[in-house]
Amino acid sequence: MRDGTGGESSTHELRLKVRSEDIDGLGHVNNVVYLSWIQDVATDHWTTVASPEQIAETVWVVVRHEIDYERPAHAGDDIVVRTWVGEATPTTWARHTEIYRGEGNNRLLARAKSVYCPLNARSMRPRRLDEALREPFDR
Repeated sequence: MRDGTGGESSTHELRLKVRSEDIDGLGHVNNVVYLSWIQDVATDHWTTVASPEQIAETVWVVVRHEIDYERPAHAGDDIVVRTWVGEATPTTWARHTEIYRGEGNNRLLARAKSVYCPLNARSMRPRRLDEALREPFDR
């Protein structure tokens, strides 16, 4: 996937099955569950590609989520949640997420763009999005 700077960014996926507790009063997956999947795949991506030192030194906070819901998901559906990083500023980084139903990724359910800010884990103050933070996502 393009990373917004002309380079390629690695994608990361989580596969899951919709549980009965994910369903709302309308009989489909609640919007809050989609948001939790977006956060879960982002966290899993970071902890998969980052070094233990980077994980200890940096935490990420969300400053914005935009979600477009395309189709509903239902109990028992197989779900693929795919994410990659995109355009960056000195202190924020966009992350894109697509959520599909089916092993073949054949039905787009939702897409999201989130903006994250890295924080220094000790001071909890924003830190610069330097090359050291970018590099793990380009592998």
